[in-house]
Amino acid sequence: MVALPAAVLGDATRTLTDDEVTTFVQDSLASAGLEGRSVCVIVPDATRSCPLPLLLKAVHQALAGRVGKLTVLVALGTHAAMPPEALRVHLGAEYDVLNHEWWTPETFVDLGRISADRINEISAGRLHQDVEVKLNRAVVEHDVALVVGPVFPHEVVGFSGGNKYFFPGVAGQEVIDLSHWLGALITSASIIGTTGTTPVRALIDEAAALIPAEKLALSLVVESGTNNLHAVAFGDTVSSWRAAAEISAQTHVRYLDHPVRRIVSLMPSRYQDIWTAAKGFYKVEPVVADGGEVILYAPHVTELAAMHPEIEQIGYHCRDYFVGQWEKFRDLHWGVLAHSTHLRGAGTWDPTTGEHLRVEVTLCTGIPEDVVRGANLSYLDPAAFDLAEYENDPETLVIPNAGEILHRLR
Repeated sequence: MVALPAAVLGDATRTLTDDEVTTFVQDSLASAGLEGRSVCVIVPDATRSCPLPLLLKAVHQALAGRVGKLTVLVALGTHAAMPPEALRVHLGAEYDVLNHEWWTPETFVDLGRISADRINEISAGRLHQDVEVKLNRAVVEHDVALVVGPVFPHEVVGFSGGNKYFFPGVAGQEVIDLSHWLGALITSASIIGTTGTTPVRALIDEAAALIPAEKLALSLVVESGTNNLHAVAFGDTVSSWRAAAEISAQTHVRYLDHPVRRIVSLMPSRYQDIWTAAKGFYKVEPVVADGGEVILYAPHVTELAAMHPEIEQIGYHCRDYFVGQWEKFRDLHWGVLAHSTHLRGAGTWDPTTGEHLRVEVTLCTGIPEDVVRGANLSYLDPAAFDLAEYENDPETLVIPNAGEILHRLR
């Protein structure tokens, strides 16, 4: 089938009304040739700002009774599953819904392999190994895969959205590990907020080409921290993502004239552990002065990684710490190693002098002090945290609702 060109409603200068969004979604799906076909709708979990109840209501109204089957699949990646009541609130109604059970081997079907030579080409020589491509079988067992989700600057791929909802959203561990480690080798600070096809984007697009279902997307540009939309783009998963990413680059990036000595990222409750709350560091690392500090204030967070306890054993380190001792770490999940480097940021490692990090990372959370310091991070007791003091400090930038807006130097 010929890919649909992207249709776009909205722009960076305004937000859309619910009626505008509903009409656009219904008109777009009405013209997509979906009658009688089975449709799997892939949506984000609760770690992203997104008015899913509005979107899914419009999708359901457009497709119910017209398609043969309609299933909602939550793209957890390797996040924790959402329980039934949380799903109902998140989606806004009762649907035929599945969590992506990434911990269960029966979840996946094998789509094939990407060769080592192709990986070498995509990664510009950074990696040379083949990878098995596995995907949630629900996607393969439907005629159409419809992604409904937001686009934001992203630490691994440049901008999230599009085919990223398949890989890593509902993918097997193999592609997750390889794609995230490729991003770590490039470094978060270098790739985050890069429009166009980054090496990691090229890798997930290559994997997505193996999916037999037709791939469509409603790519959303959300006003961060709200349920308002700047824009919706509809088309195939590449063209709709590209259109939304261009608008996201205008709405989700804040430019500063000078580096900042200290940043306090106030993390909202949608981030329940440091695995997700680390976005409060990713989005500000480019503007922190050498020797500066980022404080992640999240007193509601009580653990480093709910689904990845091994991070407590390896701790947080820069890329060179792992690359310089690769034989020691290569058998661990590369996605965990990547998360470690993304939160610790830029630095160097030498076998004689050890690790030298550009920025200090301090957790002001409900995580015990011994766990924080044992993970190679600094600790601040939330009981001693004085927000007003930081707000009145001319060398400190306090960021409310941190984690979605990228900060860059001009």
